[in-house]
Amino acid sequence: MLEKLIADFQYWPLPAVSPRSATTSPVGNMASVVIGMRRSGKTYLLFQEIQRLLNSGVERNRILYVNFKDDRLQPLDHDILNRTLETFYRTAPEARSEGAYLFLDEIQAVEGWSRFARRVLDTETARLYISGSSAKMLSKEVATEFRGRGFAIELLPFSYEEALLFADIDVPDSIPGSRHRSRLETAFLNYLRIGGFPDVQLLDEMERIQVLQDYVKLVLLRDIIERHQVRNLHAVNYFSRALLRSSGSLASVNKMAKDLRSQGVAVGRDTLYELLDHFVDAFLLFTVPIFSRSLRVQRTNPRKIYAIDPALFYAMSPAGVSNRGARLENAVYIELRRRVRASREGTISYYLTKAGHEVDFVVGDTTTGNAAHLLQVCADIAHSAAREREVRALKEAMAELGLNEAVLVTMFDDETIPVEGGVIRAVPAWSWMLGVK
Repeated sequence: MLEKLIADFQYWPLPAVSPRSATTSPVGNMASVVIGMRRSGKTYLLFQEIQRLLNSGVERNRILYVNFKDDRLQPLDHDILNRTLETFYRTAPEARSEGAYLFLDEIQAVEGWSRFARRVLDTETARLYISGSSAKMLSKEVATEFRGRGFAIELLPFSYEEALLFADIDVPDSIPGSRHRSRLETAFLNYLRIGGFPDVQLLDEMERIQVLQDYVKLVLLRDIIERHQVRNLHAVNYFSRALLRSSGSLASVNKMAKDLRSQGVAVGRDTLYELLDHFVDAFLLFTVPIFSRSLRVQRTNPRKIYAIDPALFYAMSPAGVSNRGARLENAVYIELRRRVRASREGTISYYLTKAGHEVDFVVGDTTTGNAAHLLQVCADIAHSAAREREVRALKEAMAELGLNEAVLVTMFDDETIPVEGGVIRAVPAWSWMLGVK
């Protein structure tokens, strides 16, 4: 069966792939490890890299692709990885001498995969590409298993730009004309509703919501309940739903524990904190700390919650609830995370001014207290109360953090707001998402 799968790949036409901005090119002699939530497109990102190699002149017989979740390989025995490699080299001996490109999809299904991967990196002339579902291969585990030999690539659902490319809409590199701008604005409104999961892009509203809800159920079952052997299923379902519906808000674990107990569900704060860690590890959602050099302040203040995709937040909210402003803030966070690659805890934080006014995002370093960028999100600043509230918070934060510029991401507003000590640039979301000025 291994020989058949390897031979079939040599003649199997690669599926059409919508372009992704993430790169899987290896760094030094390190394995490229693609991680992310289920259904985010990890396998297709590997196909994109395979196509790039073929276009660059690499012969196909030097490329191995195997998906270890293929039912024809089940059950997987302990020697499957070694036999796969030897079978490939036996069918293409030149790959061993000239250099091979090994794409091992869902490799975490095989026990002992990390030892095999390290051996390949140490003894073979090969580039190694690995993908795995969040159930078995999370960023923390990659760092532990490879001890510096794996370069983790976090794959998020489609960005707004990638969604435009999927929909065959031209992505401008400068300010577009009014007709194209209107199309981009409409496309962004659709993005907040449809989100970025590839397989739901062409579904109608009811089908899309059902599929997105099924994604959540799958993650909870495979990546939380089965993986961590969680027994309190009611707590898992209630807590995850409450968090996803609170995207963009401060999460009070204590309050949610009290709410559960009031419903007769015995659950402690420690259990909910463990579940929250599991949700983050499974890429279902992310947490954002307060901007402070003090670890005590970070630990005692609640964190803000953001779903991995604005449409996931929409799908899990009660029927008839729009929350467009919250979905906009969610989308801005995910784009920020994509840009800074969230390489270190606290790279993206929220800020409370001394007067108690909140700024949605600070990009900087909490360990040194240095802030580089301030971003506030408000869907509409046409109303004087909203405008005054957002400008006041940014103005105070700019003064306290020593910055002379801040960005206010809106749905459609575009203006420059001078303030004491600097300027606030209000930009429409579609423009900020594309980096068009």
